[in-house]
Formats: sequence, C-alpha cells, structure tokens
Amino acid sequence: MAFFHGIEITEVSDGIRPVETVRSAVIGVVGTAPGASAASFPLDTPVLLPGHPRLAADLGTTGTLPDAVEGIFSQAGAFVVVIRVAEGADTAATLANIIGSEVAGTGIHALPLAGSVTGVVPRILIAPGFTSARAGGTANPAAAALQGVAAKLRAVAVIDAPNTTDAAAITYAGDWGSARLFVVDPHVLVFDQATATNVPRPASPRVAGLMARVDGENGFWYSPSNHIINGIVGTDRPIEFNLSNPNNAANLLNEKRVAVIVRREGWRLWGNRTTSADAQWSFLPVRRTADMVYESLEAAMLWAMARPFSRQLLLDVQETVQTYINTLVTRGALLGGKVWIDPSLNSGVELMAGKLTVDLDLEPPAPLESLKIRAHRNNGYYQELVADMAA
Repeated sequence: MAFFHGIEITEVSDGIRPVETVRSAVIGVVGTAPGASAASFPLDTPVLLPGHPRLAADLGTTGTLPDAVEGIFSQAGAFVVVIRVAEGADTAATLANIIGSEVAGTGIHALPLAGSVTGVVPRILIAPGFTSARAGGTANPAAAALQGVAAKLRAVAVIDAPNTTDAAAITYAGDWGSARLFVVDPHVLVFDQATATNVPRPASPRVAGLMARVDGENGFWYSPSNHIINGIVGTDRPIEFNLSNPNNAANLLNEKRVAVIVRREGWRLWGNRTTSADAQWSFLPVRRTADMVYESLEAAMLWAMARPFSRQLLLDVQETVQTYINTLVTRGALLGGKVWIDPSLNSGVELMAGKLTVDLDLEPPAPLESLKIRAHRNNGYYQELVADMAA
C-alpha cells in the first residue's frame, strides 16, 4: 500500500449473524363482507389488521368475515391478513370466488401475495363457512385450495368438518393426508347480540386465534390442545369425553385425526394431530416448529448470498445456524440439533459452481398425548405403621 502515517480503520464483516424467528402467529382469513368499505378492504387484496379488532370496523356486519375476525380477536390480538371476496349469485358462485384463481391471484390464492403487499406472511389459514361441505361425496375444494397454499407458505390451515355427526367428521378427515391441514369439529355456540340468542359458528376462527394466543404465551412449539377457547358458550353438538376411558367419541375422533371441542373445566380444544398419515409429521406443533426453523434460517442467511467462498464464510454459515439451534434448544423449542458441512456433498466442482450444502438435524418436541400411571400395592407400609406406633 502507499505510505500512510496515521490510523486506518477497516470494517470487517466476518462473524456469525443473529437469527430472528419469523412471526408464527399471523392468520390469513378468506371470506365475504358485502357491507365492507371497498376503499379499506378492496376485493381479492391482502389487508393487514395489525393486532386490534377496531381496525375491522369497515368490514361491516354481513358476510363471513365479521364473525371470523371477531372470533380470532376473542382469543388474541393477532396479526390478521384479510382477503375479501365478492358474494356470488348463489352458494356455488361464492365458493368459486373464495377459491379464486392461482393465475390471477384471487381468493385463497391471494394469500401468497400477503408478504409483498403487507410485509407479513400468514402461517395459519382459514376460510370459515366454506370448508365443511362434501358435495357429491367429494373432498371440499376450498380446503383443497388451502392445502396447496399452505404448502407454499409453510403454513397450516384450520378447516371445519361438516358439523353434523361424528361419522361425517371422520369421513371428512379421511379425504386428506396432509400435515398442513388441521380438522376441527363441531361448530361452536356464541351469543349473537342482534338476535339475543346463541348461534352456531365455525370453530376455525376461534381455533386459529387460540393458536396465535398459545404461540404468544407459550411458544409455537406448544400444541393448542388442552387450552380454553374464549368467548364461546358451548358446541353445536356435544362430544362425549372421558380422560381415563378410550372408548369415547373424543378419543375416536382424535384417532381419526379430528380435533374436537370438549367441556372439561371450560370449553377446550382437544386434539394434537394433523391429517398426515406420516407419523413423523402427524403432530401439529412438530410440523409448525420445523416450519418456523426453516423460515427463520432462510431469512437470516440472506447476508451470505453472493459472498466469495472462504474458510471464514463456511465457518460463519455453520456457526450462525448452530447458534440459532442452540438458542431454540435452550428455550425448549427443540430437543436438540446439530449442523455440519459434509465434504462428500461439497466437492470442488460444487463449490466452483457456487453451490454450498449445509446439513442440519433437529428434533421438535412431541406433545404428551398419552400418560400412563402404573399403581402398585405395597403391604410393607402396614409394617411401617406398626413400627411407628411402637417407637
């Protein structure tokens, strides 16, 4: 370098980066609100309600969205992305609007645009009032659309079963085999101020709000099962429930991958499982925890892209991921996790092509679902009793 008599400071950008966990409790809801303000809630456009129900006043009082938003906020002050669609001339036309077009980005297919439009990505998806029907004995098309969008967003969709019988709920759940779908039955009863009566409403908004509340109070690695649902006065049909006897309706429905709402010291969500047939991903919080880890790491590693390969770069990438995993283990979100760079997957040819493969193992904690307590008789305590008297 040229002669320099003085002090030079150069910033070096080596070193690990902090990883921030992405928002897990953003809810995306698709529905109708014919009385809404078109300026505040334009059709097929993601609109963010950042944590307060008063912002939903412009939705009006008709359609499915007002109750859905009220149901969500009765559980928690969540971030809610609202997609309003037009009511059709009949039920079929409205359902078509709810599903929307992937090409045009309308209806349910407007949800992937939320990140660009609102700055947040919905992780819990619902379309209350439109996922229950099985027309002609076929799977529900709105639920099918939610399943596809949930896979794109690394989200889960809470879908309502038919709200008729246990058998119908089991048949409904059998239409699906995805870790992205969480089936809930029956509908809940809420007090309607307009009619001064208890009316049935889809459970999905309350369950989505409950998931957001549990995320905030406990963490995304906690199951929403066995938590009280606020603001409901009952269910549209009773679900038989017994903690100590497996021969009851709630247990059968859970076995068939239907979460239910039961009365036990309040009205509780009861059920941990998605519709996945893969045992590795059947638990809802396990699926969501893995999703949050992946999303957070993707967002955090942007800094590394386009940097020249060096030993320091490899160390920084590996240690950044490992430090985040260690943090999650400390918080209880993971049981363990390890990061490594496998030489066999990172040949000179691969590195010359600008490709780096980093391996990661991790294990989200499964929720306790079956607790067995073994009780034993011990007559030796009688001898202790007599010995105590003689002492």
